[in-house]
Amino acid sequence: MSRTLHIIGGGMAGSEAAWQAANAGIEVVLHEMRPNVGTFAHRTGDLAEMVCSNSFRSDDDEQNAVGLLHWEMRAAGGLIMEMADAHRLPAGGALAVDRDPFARAVTERLRAHPRVSVSHEEITELPAEGSWIIATGPLTSGNLAEAIRRETGAEQLAFFDAIAPIVHFDSVDLSRAWFQSRYDKGETEEERTAYLNCPMDRAQYEAFIDALLEAEKTEFHEGETAQYFDGCLPIEVMAERGRETLRHGPMKPVGLTNPHAPDVKPYAVVQLRRDNALGTLYNMVGFQTKMKYGAQKAVLTMIPGLEVARFARLGGIHRNTFINSPTLLDGAMRLRSRPNIRFAGQITGVEGYVESAAMGLLAGRLAAAELLGEPLAPPPPDTAMGALLNHITGGADAKTFQPMNVNFGLFPPIDARGGRRGRRERYKAYTDRAKAAFGEWLREAGQDAA
Repeated sequence: MSRTLHIIGGGMAGSEAAWQAANAGIEVVLHEMRPNVGTFAHRTGDLAEMVCSNSFRSDDDEQNAVGLLHWEMRAAGGLIMEMADAHRLPAGGALAVDRDPFARAVTERLRAHPRVSVSHEEITELPAEGSWIIATGPLTSGNLAEAIRRETGAEQLAFFDAIAPIVHFDSVDLSRAWFQSRYDKGETEEERTAYLNCPMDRAQYEAFIDALLEAEKTEFHEGETAQYFDGCLPIEVMAERGRETLRHGPMKPVGLTNPHAPDVKPYAVVQLRRDNALGTLYNMVGFQTKMKYGAQKAVLTMIPGLEVARFARLGGIHRNTFINSPTLLDGAMRLRSRPNIRFAGQITGVEGYVESAAMGLLAGRLAAAELLGEPLAPPPPDTAMGALLNHITGGADAKTFQPMNVNFGLFPPIDARGGRRGRRERYKAYTDRAKAAFGEWLREAGQDAA
């Protein structure tokens, strides 16, 4: 049996899978069709390119499930987390990343690895032989998606994912906007001022909602239906669900004080987060949109402070493909009908950069162990990785399966015999239990936590 692992897709999951398998002693061929074949959302041919937000979300590994996932990936020697830490930007308690240097660094590390080679052809059919991981993410090419559909016998499942605009910092009016992280969160002054805030009074908010609802939007092709992931809703869809929805979502005015008018509480606030190390670009937090480009400029420049904003990138919308993993995959992420093929990343129905990379980490380790003749048990479900894996391979109801971020609701409940716990105590108990279990899993796999 060949000890070569082939991985289709060089995003977060595919890059992490390649790193883990190569470090285990396996020869890896990473098949990434870009830049020869482009996609709607990607701009470069770099591996692990960030196409939506530049945030890995909360880095709190004691009170937040995604922060715990960060901890586990660092403990397992994950490349994605190592490069994210190396290219970190101030973002309060979140882990935001300077996206272009991050992707270049991941690409350089993988290309320099003696057991990794990168091939830039498009794979259009499911391979019959060899060990493979499909980690093509939300923008799986049409030909490969059709091959997967033919193999599984199921209709292709999809929702639509939206991208937020990015603004040139020097075009923001700082006489109206101000720097502040919500609730002044962060240990340093830089972190406490990591966000730009643009306030609205009630009349401005109502006019903005009217314009948003009336704006020309991207139309779907005939026969397509939009099943949006709730964690990445376009702002127009949120507005359609109720005029106050945005005020209770990305435009909530809490935890902020406008120094230009400290006695006036804003009715709504638009936040922008630094998108690169130079601080020349800021992305609009939670402002994914399906408005057409002309409408975006007209509507978004209604926001106080952005009246003359210049956009480095406008928002957009694209099809996001995922499989019904609880039906199609076994507990080791293998396709039941073709066990030589594993799936990893967003195509399995996990949502988010970190979750995708974590499933790539597992797929790479499981595939490498199998090729080496040293089978590896998956991490237990009381770890963050194990909870996600359990969710996509049987824990979720296949009939209603939708993409999911990691959250403590996926974990086995904490024993409550010691009395009712408060939320902070309960979350700390989840993370303490997970860290102990993940450390033991690494030791059984012959590795101490990094």
